[in-house]
Amino acid sequence: MSLVRPTRTLTAGLLAAALVGTAAPTPAGAAPGPGSPPRTHLPNGFQPEGIAIGRAPVAYVGSLRDGDIYRADLRTGKGRVLSQGDGTPSVGLKLDRKGRLWVAGGVDGDAKVVSARTGRVLAHYDFTTGSSFVNDIVLFRGAAWFTDSNRAVLYKISPVDGRPARARLRTVRLTGAWNQVAGQFNANGISTTPDGRALLVVQSVTGKLFRVNPRSGRAARVRLGGYALTNGDGMLRLRRTLYVTQNQDNKVAALRLSKDGRSGRLVRTLRSRGFDVPTTIATFGSALYLPSARFTTPPTPTTRYWFTRVRR
Repeated sequence: MSLVRPTRTLTAGLLAAALVGTAAPTPAGAAPGPGSPPRTHLPNGFQPEGIAIGRAPVAYVGSLRDGDIYRADLRTGKGRVLSQGDGTPSVGLKLDRKGRLWVAGGVDGDAKVVSARTGRVLAHYDFTTGSSFVNDIVLFRGAAWFTDSNRAVLYKISPVDGRPARARLRTVRLTGAWNQVAGQFNANGISTTPDGRALLVVQSVTGKLFRVNPRSGRAARVRLGGYALTNGDGMLRLRRTLYVTQNQDNKVAALRLSKDGRSGRLVRTLRSRGFDVPTTIATFGSALYLPSARFTTPPTPTTRYWFTRVRR
């Protein structure tokens, strides 16, 4: 059952904006210059996972530890905590055209919407009270879609007229070729097909990519010429190129997709000495930005974290 927490407020325009499934184009000349840092440091002990970047050269990064959201200037590397978390994770992030951050809640089984200007929580949604890991997000056809790595479902939040009680929350079960692997990380990164007709979901444990019908949840495996997206995590599609982070493999796969997203092929692999288990991915100008979650390093209050810039 999907629930909206009635104690939260939702402004009239919160969900009315048009939402998109691909990165917004960057204004000409707005990209950080060659002197911008290739590595942007985050607070010690931050434990980053999700990253989002809008039309200004500013990145927003979420903390798995306590849900904080950090705002960093891509030109200088300087930043601050924009929004204090409530002690539960902030996982995947997406920024809409109205300056609102959509945040997946991981093991808390929820999501929230945060003002990218003030850091104020504008809305808070509960998807489930059972075992879950609400992981990644795509904004598609006027709705926000979320993956759950522990359950064979997608969650959808549709636009409403501004009253939380009328927000439409829907759970879509993954069927067809989708086979859930018990006790493992399953659905992770989510994106859209180049023709804008379907969703793309990567299954981390098997390395398979699926094309999912957003109405029925029926999944069909995307033919990748034998390439496996093992440890597939965050995804970013720019036109017909789909970038997929393979976190513990410390690389990013760049795939050339067919227009309908039913097939694709590996065109190149991106690596960097700055990668240390990169999770999600965002773009600005000609660069990609990836947080290093450092899952293989025991987290402590003094553990160092950062995100890395690489050319795409």
